[in-house]
Amino acid sequence: MRTASQISRLDFSNEVTFKTAKSGGPGGQNVNKVNTKVQLVFDVRSSQILTEEEKDKVLEQLGTKLNADGHIQVVVQESRSQLQNKTLALQKFGQLISKVFVRKKKRKPTKPTKSAVKKRLDNKKRKGEKKQWRRKL
Repeated sequence: MRTASQISRLDFSNEVTFKTAKSGGPGGQNVNKVNTKVQLVFDVRSSQILTEEEKDKVLEQLGTKLNADGHIQVVVQESRSQLQNKTLALQKFGQLISKVFVRKKKRKPTKPTKSAVKKRLDNKKRKGEKKQWRRKL
């Protein structure tokens, strides 16, 4: 299986489709006539780039991001430019896919150092002595 950095270098541009629509937000009259909202659609199951193992992993981890057809959708309408929204959608999609393949580091259980244990016990002893002095008076 490939690593996250190898996956992020893959060119998914042939396997994604773009849909455009009219976007809300700022833009004045231009908003009503230009389709600047971009929706990137990626079909995981029919991907030629990903192996079967990788497809399974993507489907498992991005299950909440999939629609009823099993496609990943990324919608971007941040910019007034369709081209900028397309590049942003590709970037978000790349981050989403590469995040799936990042290996989490295993936690190595550690022990406190001898000096830390001694310091903790000394503090406990000092607090106990302080309380004993209060009782006697």
